[in-house]
Amino acid sequence: MSAESDLADDLDRQASLTSSRTKKIPIQGTRNVLVTSALPYVNNVPHLGNLIGAVLSADVYARYLRQCGVNVLYICGTDEYGTATETKAREEGVSPKALCDKYHELHRHIYQWFDIRFDHFGRTSIPQQTAICQEIFWDVYRNGFVVEDTVEQLYDAEAGMFLADRYVRGTCPHCGYAEAQGDQCDACGNLLNPTELLDPRSALTGSVPVRRTSRHLFLDLPRLRDELEAWIERSAARGQWSENALTMTRSWLRDGLKKRCITRDLRWGVPVPLDGFQDKVFYVWFDAPIGYLSITSDYMGDNESWRCWWQQPDDVELIQFMGKDNTPFHTIIFPGTLLATRRPFTMLCRLSTTEYLNYESGKFSKSRGTGVFGDSASETGIPAYVWRYYLVANRPEQADSVFTWTDLAAKNNNELLANIGNVVSRVVAFVQNQMGGVLPALADAWSPAPLDERLFEQVTAELQVFHQAMANIGLKAALRSSMSIGRLANQYLQETKPWDLFKQDSKRADGVRVLVIASAVIRLLAVTLEPFLGSGFARLVFQQIGVPHADETNRIPQRFDRSQLQEWNYGTESFAFGKPQHLFTKLEPSFIEELRRHFAGHVSANEGSASSGVASSDSELPLELRLGRIMQCNKTAQSDQLYQLVLDLGPEEGSRQAAANLGHAFPMTSDLLGRFVVVCCNVERAVLGGVQSEAMVLVAEKKARTALLTVRHANEAMLGARLLPWSASESGNPHTALMNAAPLSPLDRKGLQSRLKELRVRDDGVVIWKQNKPLAAVVRDPDDPRPLGTSSDPAMKPSTAWVVVSAEASLDVGFWNNARVR
Repeated sequence: MSAESDLADDLDRQASLTSSRTKKIPIQGTRNVLVTSALPYVNNVPHLGNLIGAVLSADVYARYLRQCGVNVLYICGTDEYGTATETKAREEGVSPKALCDKYHELHRHIYQWFDIRFDHFGRTSIPQQTAICQEIFWDVYRNGFVVEDTVEQLYDAEAGMFLADRYVRGTCPHCGYAEAQGDQCDACGNLLNPTELLDPRSALTGSVPVRRTSRHLFLDLPRLRDELEAWIERSAARGQWSENALTMTRSWLRDGLKKRCITRDLRWGVPVPLDGFQDKVFYVWFDAPIGYLSITSDYMGDNESWRCWWQQPDDVELIQFMGKDNTPFHTIIFPGTLLATRRPFTMLCRLSTTEYLNYESGKFSKSRGTGVFGDSASETGIPAYVWRYYLVANRPEQADSVFTWTDLAAKNNNELLANIGNVVSRVVAFVQNQMGGVLPALADAWSPAPLDERLFEQVTAELQVFHQAMANIGLKAALRSSMSIGRLANQYLQETKPWDLFKQDSKRADGVRVLVIASAVIRLLAVTLEPFLGSGFARLVFQQIGVPHADETNRIPQRFDRSQLQEWNYGTESFAFGKPQHLFTKLEPSFIEELRRHFAGHVSANEGSASSGVASSDSELPLELRLGRIMQCNKTAQSDQLYQLVLDLGPEEGSRQAAANLGHAFPMTSDLLGRFVVVCCNVERAVLGGVQSEAMVLVAEKKARTALLTVRHANEAMLGARLLPWSASESGNPHTALMNAAPLSPLDRKGLQSRLKELRVRDDGVVIWKQNKPLAAVVRDPDDPRPLGTSSDPAMKPSTAWVVVSAEASLDVGFWNNARVR
């Protein structure tokens, strides 16, 4: 039997499994929206940042559209092909398919717990993926947009395999970032080929890969440039792309499009059907976006119906959600592929991208146990709808944001509990205790009182803001408007005082009217919060106010007035309330501190002990200092003295933005590019001169002169390494303690300046802590007991490790004796 026949049989079997389901199809004459979330890679357990970056954000928007009566299809699934799957499967001793089965179910379980409502959550390792991917390839190939070429690839002799782009690390040739990946530099955003990296190394074995030649297929993007650029401008205008997304896309066009390799020397993936290339598979960024189409095909249940969503550009609006690093693949490479088919594909209309969500003072790390991952959130006892609320309220829409346990507790206690929980419990408890659990109908001739009319006007105004924000995919702004409705409801109860009205028989009817209106506001709160908190939350509220929860009853109105109350049957019918339930529970400080310790990462009891020669507790040096490098430096609009810096803190910590008042010492911004600096990372985020500042670059100051702090032999350093007090008289290996020192809680500016007073510069330019211990960095070799230096030189002394005043300071080092650090 031929491979084509096998594929056809597999597709028929897949279709028979799904043919009985009711399918959504585009409806002519109405709005049809296709929503996608960037496909999560199957090997990675999603953390909170991954969730809000795409899956949860898309869920919020798709829920909103459904609740407004829009015909919407929300598609997502696990991305399962590629080198990472092969490598992980080899590590676990299973087949790639078995590995994907395991992790696909893990993803599915996590998203179910977070109350994500996909129309279909599928996967890419299905027969439809092969069929559609090969169909698109043949169209692109026959139209002359695929070319062949011989390329040099990097081969890991230890692993016995060609290295996929993401498994090569090295120095970016454009900006000098030392941890660039083989396909893209996260520091400057440039698209790369692995062979362009300087000093490349294998991310699998750490060995230096060798170059080998191989024949491959390329997508001829340069031939598509004019057509692609015209499409981008049209789509960006129509879909109101964010400035960040449009800037990144245009920068790729400005720098010149290159032919992109679309094949790889792998076994796990969609096979290339072209003669002479059958031993290869398609590369992930040709193959993976086609997963949206194949997952839709899997949902539809046959081999052709996917086209009603994906080849109907006049009837379907495509809106895609992703992290910012995925932007150019969705705005250039995937659209370029579809344009090259010469078929009428449904193309990207709008995209919503997010920046990064960081964890406390660092990054999420599954290997180190740092941060909350999807499979552990349920273990905290905090409901999924509280997590959803926090993530949307903290969504990194314009700049990176940070998760902190203190902020989670504050948002739960001061916003959800004090606002939403308060108004629901007050009304439900009163109806149960004073009215026998039944909210009665009103007299036919009832009319709103002045406070009722004011509430109608205020809530309607907030609803208009809410809808406008959602139309712009401003999820945070829309959530704030919904919460404002809750505050208006609480204010209404405080001013009308229904509990006093019920004490007077003549006022009892007024009390009933107030409770009817308050109950309607609670229903409005439930439906406007449902996109953000999920249907689990809304269902709990509906149960308490005696309303059945369904897609027909959770529609979000455009106005809130007497006519809306009548549409919901308030005033004309009675409602039997359910049993009161606490929607939210106060998160006590002791509980939050317990969770903070639990998710802080795994550090053994011996690490960071006094015998290591490093500070043994956070209390000795309550500053989280790390070695960083200035990758970008720009003057701000408000001051020529204030610079906006982008700091590279290495692969674990990533990049951070900082505002630094360095213009007086460095009039030319170019003088700062590439400089190694000392960065304080546990400083509270603040907006300084219009710049979101997430860290502080430390300098020495004396007699109105300023010098940067750095590390001797910094070019050998590990970016992001912790800098802690070191005593040369003490024995031990500083590497483990320095690298595993726990992240510290953020300090406000006043607290930071107080701590910095205990740092001073010695007469030899070395920075010391509390007059006795110099600050030290880390060696590359964890078995070398000395601080950072030229470890190949056995005569090198530990003193080469110190944090020092920059050697490029214009004055002799002795000048800086006793200089203060700020």
